[in-house]
Amino acid sequence: MTFMHPSDTGLYWCESMSGSSSSSSSIQLSVSGGSVILQSPVLPVMEGDDVTLSCRAKNPTHNLPAAFYKDGSFIGDGPSGHMTLLHVSSSDEGLYKCNVKGHGESPSSRISVKEKPSTRSSSSSSQFLLSGLSSLSAGVVLVLLVLLVLLVKRHINRKSKALRRRCFTTVLYATMTEEEEKL
Repeated sequence: MTFMHPSDTGLYWCESMSGSSSSSSSIQLSVSGGSVILQSPVLPVMEGDDVTLSCRAKNPTHNLPAAFYKDGSFIGDGPSGHMTLLHVSSSDEGLYKCNVKGHGESPSSRISVKEKPSTRSSSSSSQFLLSGLSSLSAGVVLVLLVLLVLLVKRHINRKSKALRRRCFTTVLYATMTEEEEKL
């Protein structure tokens, strides 16, 4: 954009012309009657991330030194118009603006910080998974023991049937032999 007007205020991003569904990160541009713009993240940033603020003057187009402010208080200078907030936390939330000497001040932009998902939930889900697996293992062992008992019982039953058959055959043979001797 060469000439900007307050009506150009809004959310901007880049999209691929090849039809790909990917797009760049978006930025919020606030254009006032002034000639200074602060580029900052539009969406909430994750706690612990680094955030870079860029202050740009309409003319000249190259980066000029800028002073940065949070909630109206000076927080530092950016020699090339950039300032990076390292490892942001909830205390970094607020309204940010910048000032380029001789060019003016940008409108304020809000930065929101969202809490990083706790690792406890993943560790508790891991514990849940492990307890589920140990319960499953105990169930499998129990089923295997029951099967083993049934197999041993079946084996014993077969042996006793075979032994009974042998005894019956022997008794039958002995009885037949005694009767033959009587004849």
